[in-house]
Amino acid sequence: MLTILYRVYQILIMCPLIAVSTILTATFTVIGSAMGFGRWCGYYPEVLWSRLFCWLNFVSVSVTGREHIDTSTSYVFVANHQGAYDIFTVYGYLGHNFRWMMKASLRKIPFVGWACRWSKQIFMDNSTPSATRHTMQEAEKVLSGGMSMVIFPEGARTWDGKMRPFKRGAFKLASEFDLPIVPMTINGAFDVMPRWRYLPLPGHISLTIHRPVTFADFGGDLQKTAEGVHEIIENSLAKPRK
Repeated sequence: MLTILYRVYQILIMCPLIAVSTILTATFTVIGSAMGFGRWCGYYPEVLWSRLFCWLNFVSVSVTGREHIDTSTSYVFVANHQGAYDIFTVYGYLGHNFRWMMKASLRKIPFVGWACRWSKQIFMDNSTPSATRHTMQEAEKVLSGGMSMVIFPEGARTWDGKMRPFKRGAFKLASEFDLPIVPMTINGAFDVMPRWRYLPLPGHISLTIHRPVTFADFGGDLQKTAEGVHEIIENSLAKPRK
């Protein structure tokens, strides 16, 4: 009975509120970015929007390790990708202005895609070598302006809660700009909304911000750095529920 009532609440109350808030947030972001306030409008309105997603779905979020990052420093943040609520967790609770590197397909989502384009989020396109080069060039523009970036190096959400090997793009960017890499472990998002579920469940998500690492910590080797960061994240990852 409680499950039925919760689904009714989601359909009649939660979904309309989320739709309205998404349209308003996207509109504000587009207008603000067009007026030259993209650095602010590309982050802070989305913080409130992301927290609303969590509040309306009775998803609580806890964060540990914020003391490891400096808001005046640029980083490349990398995290495991459990589900859609990874996005709302990082956007809403990281506490550090950044831009996403995201799948190119997200560009087509009404309002969300428009806001992402105007606020200079980076769309990852690996369809051709030239498209990949263009993506990296756009990311370089963002990082050269002193902005941080968040990347899910697995490239897609997990199907079983377990981490997949990391792709190396995030680490190439960090190497080129000599930026520290901040590993982040997300726990609980897989239970809230795995990739095959269309509506979330109430739950708790934890975000662990690990100490920044550099290539020097791994002998200056890109592959060893990617593997080392993967291990740091995975060691704090809870086993998914069966």
